[in-house]
Parts: sequence; structure tokens; C-alpha cells
Amino acid sequence: MKHIQRFLIGLILLQGFYIYSQNNSEYFSETVKPRIRVIIDNDFGGDPDGLFQLAHHILSPSVEIKGIIGSQHYKGGFYGSPGTATYACDQVNELLSTMQLTGKIPVFEGGANGLLDIKTPIPSEGAKAIIKEAMREDTKMPLYVVCGAGLTNIASAYLMEPRIAKKIILVWIGGPEYQGLAIPPPKGQKLEYNLGIDVKACQVIFNVSDIPIWQVPRDAYRQALYSYPELVYKIKSNGITGKYIVEKLEDLMKRAKRSLGEAYVLGDSPLVLLTALQTSWETDPASCKYVMKSAPGISDSGLYEETSEGRKIRVYTNLDTRLMLEDFVAKLALFKKAKI
Repeated sequence: MKHIQRFLIGLILLQGFYIYSQNNSEYFSETVKPRIRVIIDNDFGGDPDGLFQLAHHILSPSVEIKGIIGSQHYKGGFYGSPGTATYACDQVNELLSTMQLTGKIPVFEGGANGLLDIKTPIPSEGAKAIIKEAMREDTKMPLYVVCGAGLTNIASAYLMEPRIAKKIILVWIGGPEYQGLAIPPPKGQKLEYNLGIDVKACQVIFNVSDIPIWQVPRDAYRQALYSYPELVYKIKSNGITGKYIVEKLEDLMKRAKRSLGEAYVLGDSPLVLLTALQTSWETDPASCKYVMKSAPGISDSGLYEETSEGRKIRVYTNLDTRLMLEDFVAKLALFKKAKI
């Protein structure tokens, strides 16, 4: 009889853990309901900040994650990684396995290469997933496509089905500083990292499409600075998920050809801040600041060609990093507690 009781208790705890993992735990179920849909597109095989963002989004009960897209980035990879969309998906599935969520969220492979021109899409399962979700008629829940990488898959989805422009909001981590808003970092590259992954795709999104854009350029995403001691103390010690993602970063720190110092930019985490952590009433990321700018053209060299004629886009200038980072720590702690 005791064996049966123990089995039933264990089964209940396990079920509770899985329910929590799907953002519908008893802790949140009576207070926080999903209110936006999110498709996440990132180069998870590159800078490990994308894995921090992904774990944080998964633990956010106000969003329904409708798909995760693994994107390619620069040929030759990132500190030894192959840089392929396939490898990015492998990293996603490894994190999902660590969180005991294998098979719970659909994972799609993005395009294998960047666009060759601004008229020809790169068909992929990721681009098709964006179109399928955007064109749904059975829900009025807003759809955000959040991207911490190149814009290959979003641009391809638009070229394949332009009507998605009226159905989504694109939140993008990328692009250099705007003149008059911020000064580039010392010795900063003119071609910003994410924009440079696929310049043609950026030209499609900025120069051709009418997709609403919330842009987090380099000066803004570099504000997401977290010290390594804090990462070890608050994240790595906070359950197997925290340990897994910090060890990914530590592996990079060991392999880097030069010291990366004692603070790291979790530059993709604003994707969570601007979607999951919006205000209750008059929903918006109210603790963050932005300006409305005419969308610049993107030149063939990946630089802005500013104009007053483009559609207006949001360009974020200041981020509430306290809310963003402390929320992640708290969610990891609750996730850890749910497993005990």
C-alpha cells in the first residue's frame, strides 16, 4: 500500500512539474493567463545569450510559444560551432531536454543560407511556421515574432506571403546605433553583428515590407550587462536549467582567444522584456523607453540610409534591465521549487 501511495505522490509531483514547465502551473494558473503568441527565431548555435533568452521565455506564463526557429549565422561558426541552422536546433533540443520539455514545443529549422537578393525567399520549415501561425483566423491573440539573429526567415516568410505584415509585430535585436541617439562603442564595427548575418533579408524587412518593427539596436541591447559573479551566484546555482546555460557561457569564456572580462551582455534577453513583461493595463513595455523613427533604408553594405519618408518604427533606447534580469532569477527559483 505504501508503495502505491509513493508512486501516486511521485506521479502527482511529476505531473505538476510538467504543467509548470508549460507555463500553466498551479502557482500561476489562477493569476496569469497567456495573452500573446510568440514565435522565437534565434541563432542558438552562436552566442549563448540566445539560450538564456529562450529559457526565460519558456518560463514566462503570459506567452504562448507557438514555435522555436533555429537560425544559421556566419559561415565558419562562432568560436568553434558550425553556425548552421541544424546545429542551432540541436542546441534548442538540448535545452528542452534539460528542462524536461522534449517534444512539448515545436522546433523548426530555418533557412540554410542568407538571401541572395531581395525578391527570392529561402524556403524553410521556420518560414512556413511563421506564415501558418500568422495567417490563423481562429484567434485574436497578438502574434510577436521575436528575433535575436539574422532576419532570413522573417524576410522569406514575407516574400512567400506578404499578408503576414498585417498580422505580426517583429521584435528584433540588431542594427547599429542611430546618429543623434547614441554613440557607437569604441572600435565598434560599422556592420552590426545580427544585421551582417543577412543584409539582403534586412533590406527586405526595412526597405520593402510594411511589417511593424520594434528594434533594439546595439546601444540598447548592450545595456543587458550581467556580471559573471552574479551569473554564478543567481543563475548557475538556481537549478539544472541555470547550471546548463551558465556552463554554456563558461565554455565560451574558456575557448575565447582573449579574456572576456567579468561582465557579459545578455543581449537577446530584451526579447522577453518587451513581450512577456508588459504592463497589466494599457499593455506595453512601459518601463522601457523608445523613440519613433522613420524606418531607414539598409544599404548593400549594411548601413542605414536615413530618410523621413519611411514608415514609423519603434527604436528602443533604454531598457529596464532590473525587471528583466530579476524576473529571470525569480522564475528559475520557482521552476527549481516546482521540481522538489
